[in-house]
Amino acid sequence: MQSAVRRRPVQRRSLERFERILDSCAELLDEVGYTGLTTKEVARRAQVPIGTLYQFFPGIEGLLGALAERNLEHFVDRLSRRVEAEQPTHVGTLVDLAVEEYVAMHRAVPGFGVVDFGAVGVEDHDSIHLLDDVLDNNSAVAERLWTLVSGLLAAEDTDPAHPRPNPRLALRVALECADAILRLAFRTDPDGDPVLIAECKRLLRVYLA
Repeated sequence: MQSAVRRRPVQRRSLERFERILDSCAELLDEVGYTGLTTKEVARRAQVPIGTLYQFFPGIEGLLGALAERNLEHFVDRLSRRVEAEQPTHVGTLVDLAVEEYVAMHRAVPGFGVVDFGAVGVEDHDSIHLLDDVLDNNSAVAERLWTLVSGLLAAEDTDPAHPRPNPRLALRVALECADAILRLAFRTDPDGDPVLIAECKRLLRVYLA
């Protein structure tokens, strides 16, 4: 996976600036949207010189890519902790945990409704490759999640009378479905339509099992 960051900070002061820039980017996304974002305004909000921003990020796409990377890392960390605590033995339980953590982040994390693990609702080449130069965003997310979910997905694929796709492909398709339904849920209700969220869980449970 290619990094969207030009230079990753090491010293504490630089790391604080780096995170402040990403925080400011996320806040502005909620205010002006994906297409209204500028590096100049992000730097102003973060109270750093524009040159400092460009030390870390090559431009807007790099900045958004870094935010998507951070969101994905936080999601995987949250989901991993839930899995460790609850030890799911069925893929349906894992689906519930994953959807719940995504919904919780959408409700609480600034900018997440505009750029979660990619630019929501934007389909140009740059926006669908925020996480990786080759893989589209959902494929990159699937690769990131594979080690966490592969054991349960493989365990479900045991009925020769009802063969399923390759588990990696199944995960990829499941992410596409979840992306579309959860996007609809939050378009219908800013807090996420609970009926659509429940339907997303039901669809993924049935498909993956």
